[in-house]
This record gives sequence, structure tokens and C-alpha cells, in this order.
Amino acid sequence: MDTDPRCPDCGVTMERGDLQTGDGFGVKLKTDEKAGGLLGSLGAKETKKVSPHACPECGLVRLYVDE
Repeated sequence: MDTDPRCPDCGVTMERGDLQTGDGFGVKLKTDEKAGGLLGSLGAKETKKVSPHACPECGLVRLYVDE
């Protein structure tokens, strides 16, 4: 994402952060699209990284897909 999004509730610029699972890995979005190459031929689905953004005023957190 080129620019930081604005909070729909407060109108202030949201801050980018990191979101991790309990095992220390980042969060990814699993799609219904087949992954490329050998994994796709085996039925694996594509995954995409997401960027969490948080509002410093109200605490709203939103996830955006990194394209």
C-alpha cells in the first residue's frame, strides 16, 4: 500500500504495524486461487501477505492485502 489509510471513524492517518500469531509467524490471507507451480498442481491455495494498520485515536485495526 503506497499511502497509509485514514480511519473511517476518526479521520486520522492509521499507523502501520506488525501482527503475529502465537507461534511468531505473520498473518497471511489464504485465497481460493490455486498456487503456482508444483504446489498448485497438488491443490495448494495461494496466500498473500497482509499489512495491519491501527488508528492511534480509537484503536481500530484493519488488515490490507499487500499487492
